[in-house]
Amino acid sequence: MKNALLGTTALLLALASPAPSFAQQKTITVGAYGGSFEQTMRKEIIPAFEAKHGVKVEYVAGNSTDTLAKLQAQKGNQQIDAIIVDDGPAYQAVALGFCADLVPADVYKDVYEVMKFKSNKAIGIGVVGTGFMYNKKVFEENKWPAPASWNELADPKYRKKLVIPPLNNTYGLHALVMVARMKGGGEKSIDPGFKAFKDEIGPNVLAYEPSPAKMTELFQSGQAVVAIWGSGRAKALADTGFPAEFVYPKEGGVVLGIAACPVAGSKNDKEAQEFVQFLVTPEAQVVLAKGAGAGPVNMNVKLSPEEQKGVPYGDQVKQLTTIDWDVVNPAREEWNKRWTREIER
Repeated sequence: MKNALLGTTALLLALASPAPSFAQQKTITVGAYGGSFEQTMRKEIIPAFEAKHGVKVEYVAGNSTDTLAKLQAQKGNQQIDAIIVDDGPAYQAVALGFCADLVPADVYKDVYEVMKFKSNKAIGIGVVGTGFMYNKKVFEENKWPAPASWNELADPKYRKKLVIPPLNNTYGLHALVMVARMKGGGEKSIDPGFKAFKDEIGPNVLAYEPSPAKMTELFQSGQAVVAIWGSGRAKALADTGFPAEFVYPKEGGVVLGIAACPVAGSKNDKEAQEFVQFLVTPEAQVVLAKGAGAGPVNMNVKLSPEEQKGVPYGDQVKQLTTIDWDVVNPAREEWNKRWTREIER
């Protein structure tokens, strides 16, 4: 009887609404970040998209390299329809043929040119900056000034209190490149960065932690007091009431573009294309800014002073430097192996 009633209810709903019934709904799978970004997606972005397009979204959480690895493992039989990853892995995904051409859409005309991929196979959906997150309360109690330079990663007062994501995470990669630059090297001469991490910075590192949840735990437990992290992640932690403060080093923070692409070979290309388009609409952009700390890429989006807090916006974006992904991506696999061998032994 119960099943019959449920069936009747579903039929009535289907007849009453022009939207597809649950049984007829298409389902797309999206691979994207975990942590606070996932919460924002699940609570606000995905429900809004599902309601607008009558499409169900399955969310597979993982960092950018995890998502890229899934695409490689499923090559020829993709189970993921759209991805959201850091800009570096996005360029890799495009180069490896995992991203489909973007279908023309009016909303893309409103995206800043700097956030568009020349290949037209991916699009920037947000901007965050890599810099220092620190426990303001602990710093004030110790009368420490806020961290101000990439060179301070080697400061002895941070011994076993510093957390940096590993090299297969974009925040960790940014740290290595910027330290290399401070030591006279850079993307094309990375050795000074490895040497500094091995000899000077390594002793200060409590953990090379990729998980946003674990990073948060390390701060909340008092084990970590300073970290290299993203402005969006720091904002999410601060929004919980924790005394997390975020600053860009005087030499410059690093821009981290958040990019999305529909996956080539997807059986749900139309719906995947619609999902990517939805991410750059003003309504989604405001949510991503407020919930995930992602600076807007749609030039029509205006944020109030309150909404701008912790978000790269306007002049703040000009403070950020960029990474040469054309140099980094071909070397990244070898750097990862070297990092595992020399730094995270």
